[in-house]
Amino acid sequence: MTPAPDSLQQLAQRLQQFADARDWGPFHSPKNLASALIVEAGELLEHFQWMTEAQSRELAPEQKQAVAHEMADVLLYLVQLSTVLDVDLVAAAQDKMRLNAQKYPEPGPSGSAAN
Repeated sequence: MTPAPDSLQQLAQRLQQFADARDWGPFHSPKNLASALIVEAGELLEHFQWMTEAQSRELAPEQKQAVAHEMADVLLYLVQLSTVLDVDLVAAAQDKMRLNAQKYPEPGPSGSAAN
C-alpha cells in the first residue's frame, strides 16, 4: 500500500531533519537556496530543450522519470527556502491566485447572445 503523501509542512519538516543530520544549515541561506533552485530549474528546462511542443507533451517513460526528479529538486529547494524565510507556501499561492484572478478576470460570455 502506498503511504499517504506528505503535506508541504510535513515535507518541510523532513527536509529540515535531513539537512540538520548533515549539518547543512550554514549553507542554506536564502541566497544559496534561491540560487540552487534556479540551477535545478535550468536542469529541468534542459530536458525540453530542442523539443517541439508536441514532443514535450509525449515524454517517454524514462524521460518523464528524469523530468519528475528535476521537478522534485525544484520543489525541495523551494520548500527549504520557504522554511528559511518563514513563508507559508500554500497561503502565498492562494493569495497570488486571488491577485491573478483580479488581474486577469474571466472573460465574459461570448457569442451572439451576449452581444
